[in-house]
Amino acid sequence: MILYDDSRKEGLIEFGIEIPVLLSRVLNTFDFLKSHEILGPKIDQWHIRPIEETISRDDLLRVHSADYIEKLFSAGLEKEIIKTFELIDEAGNYHRYDPNNAVFPLSRLFDRILDIVAGTVQSCWVALDKGFCFAFSGGMHHAQHAYGAGFCVLNDIVIAIRKLQAEGLVRTAWVIDVDAHKGDGTAALTKDDDTIATLSIHMANGWPLDGAEYDPQGNFNPSFTPSDIDIPIARGEDDLYIARLQEGLDRLDRRPRPDLAVVVSGADPYHKDELPSTGDMKLSLAQLKERDLLTYNFLKERHIPRAYLMAGGYGESCWEVYARFLEWALMDNLGLVK
Repeated sequence: MILYDDSRKEGLIEFGIEIPVLLSRVLNTFDFLKSHEILGPKIDQWHIRPIEETISRDDLLRVHSADYIEKLFSAGLEKEIIKTFELIDEAGNYHRYDPNNAVFPLSRLFDRILDIVAGTVQSCWVALDKGFCFAFSGGMHHAQHAYGAGFCVLNDIVIAIRKLQAEGLVRTAWVIDVDAHKGDGTAALTKDDDTIATLSIHMANGWPLDGAEYDPQGNFNPSFTPSDIDIPIARGEDDLYIARLQEGLDRLDRRPRPDLAVVVSGADPYHKDELPSTGDMKLSLAQLKERDLLTYNFLKERHIPRAYLMAGGYGESCWEVYARFLEWALMDNLGLVK
């Protein structure tokens, strides 16, 4: 099932932010499915709206520090957004940001971020009920305990799992992260917690692993916190991706079955992705569909409810990755795959 509230906006352009997270990735995917010869007439069976979940400060405080959350609900919000989205460079100049083109102030972006967190929680609810849900948002896996990073102000993945645990709906969960970048925030926020197992298959080098593991004062960089299962893919190893993912899933399979799996289903490993920091990974559309079917079938065969999040996907072509997978997944969920 697809969770998509078309009354809520997506994208960054209207805030003056020039990072290529485009509304077209949502609109094109939805239009493709809506106009599909078989799926289109059955839209009422797979399209879920609106987003009805609400997020409180207590929900955020289960995952993020009190000082950080206080900043997000204060005059310090815009400063945190500027840091998280890297909108000012080291010379003090605007970077991928032109406030003259902004329709809304940066502070309004936080409302959308809270909506994204709410959508992630609701997608988990739907997955528990229906077995499968794909949210047309979410996957902010870089946000850390006391700060945002990598365009991720809040870690909706861990917030959602912690909320469901607090409400007694799940005890254990897996996070399977197939975004091009390491799920570093998720790994750091769940380390030493045996109720949440994390798997991340990602570029071996580059952001967020392009800095030092320790700063000059000896402080550890939490981006280097290992996931329970890390699968680094070096530049030029794209042909090994599927086999390595299978090996990682086999390792995950040795663990007890969870109550829920959250799949951080980034499209940014696609060779057409337009974000420069994804350049070490160049998977074809066929490889990405194989990735998605491998993960989907692995979870389905084990009867694990699965909530999918869009995560990274940049530029005009990333919608092709989502559409190709969702065409198959919806047909399967509606009993139309033979």
